[in-house]
Order: sequence, then C-alpha cells, then structure tokens
Amino acid sequence: MKILVALKQVPDTETKIRIGADGKSLDGSDVKWITSPYDEYALEEALRLKESAGAEVTAASVGGEKAKDVLRNALALGADTAVLVKAEDAGDPLAVARILAAFAKERGFELVLLGNKGFGGDNASVGPMLAELLGWAQANVVTKLELSAGAFRAERESDAGTEVVEGTLPAVVTAQRGLNEPRYANLKGIMAAKKKTIEEVEAAAGAPALVTASLALPPARPEGRKLEGDAAAQAAALVSLLRDEAKVL
Repeated sequence: MKILVALKQVPDTETKIRIGADGKSLDGSDVKWITSPYDEYALEEALRLKESAGAEVTAASVGGEKAKDVLRNALALGADTAVLVKAEDAGDPLAVARILAAFAKERGFELVLLGNKGFGGDNASVGPMLAELLGWAQANVVTKLELSAGAFRAERESDAGTEVVEGTLPAVVTAQRGLNEPRYANLKGIMAAKKKTIEEVEAAAGAPALVTASLALPPARPEGRKLEGDAAAQAAALVSLLRDEAKVL
C-alpha cells in the first residue's frame, strides 16, 4: 500500500506573531517553524501502518525551501521518501488541495493522511476538498482507523457520541488528537535523515480562489481589575460593573 502524508509547516504555537510590511502576510524573520501538530498524528498513523502492514510512506509538503525541515523530520521518524511540492505561496486551502490532488493522482497513492486542520489558519478544509477533487471516500476528525482488504473503518467523536465511518480505498483521512501518540525522532534516525535526498517537484499551476486583503492583530485587552472586600462586597461590586460599565445586565 502506498500512503501519502501531507505535512504543513506552521509557526510554533509560542511564537509572537507580527504582521509583515505588506499588511497581508506574517513577518517570518524570527519565526520558529514546526510541523502542524495535527499532521503529526497523521504521520504517526502512517508509520504504524508501515510497521504492521508493510505500507510505503511518502511525506510531502507544499511550500518553499523552509518546508524541507518538516520533511527531514518525517524521514528521521521513519518515512520512506519525502517530496517538496514547490510553491512559495500556495495560497488558499483550495489551491493547496488542487496541488495535492494532482500529486496524489500522478503517484498512485491508495491512502492520504493529513491533520484535520493546520495550526494558524484552522480552516479544516484541505482534507475534505482533496477527497472531493480526487473523487475518493473520506473520513474526517478521526480518532481510530482500521484497514482491511481494500476498505477502512474510522471512528470520530461528535456531540452525540462516537460516529463510525466505513468505506473503500482509495480514501482521504484527516487525523484528530487521540488517534495515537506521536513518536520522537532518535539520534540514529536524525543522522540517517541527513543523508537522504528530498525530491523536489513543481506544484501544479492554479489560481487561488481566496485572496487575503489584509491582516491585523486583535486589539490589546484592557488590564484586569481587582475587586476589594469580602465575598459579599466583591459580588455586589461585580454586579454593579456588569450593569453600569459592561452594560450586559
């Protein structure tokens, strides 16, 4: 079985975000880039399928030269091959889905795994759009995955309980926290990954359907206020503030 794991490079969740000079993009000068955390669950699931069923795992990332870092990490963890699909500014989620769809069709993958959403944008749309473009079955926000004889059984958590989705391969599956526990790369894997070649291919051309007009940081929050006195006095003061200043009562 040939498995494609799509990895997105995102700013570290502790990075202090700054808007770029163009007002439409992030200033990446001092940003630490990491693999989107939900994609780590997708990669781990692919590696487990490699170990249990002999699957061949390809890690791919749509982006520029910096995206090689997440691909090198995937190789260190156990991916068989890594491919940089070159697109310095891929654009909106639909453009990324189109690029991945063209790549998946060309390489003949039977299963595509990716995180249910990428940290930062939180659009949660690349996976479903990719499945639609390919005409494949899909299961999203998955917390358990089983494969057997060209079919899959996936579980996902909902407000009503656990939903079970069954279908046939090829398929697109997006991973949610709880699917597994991602592993860490060991020294042997890291050293071996440095010697491996990351293939580079040009992304399929296509205009984005969404254009960012501008970005802005949220307004600064006002300082909090400490209420003095005993519990009764604090409660009375809080009610007064909510009624007279916040105007919510």
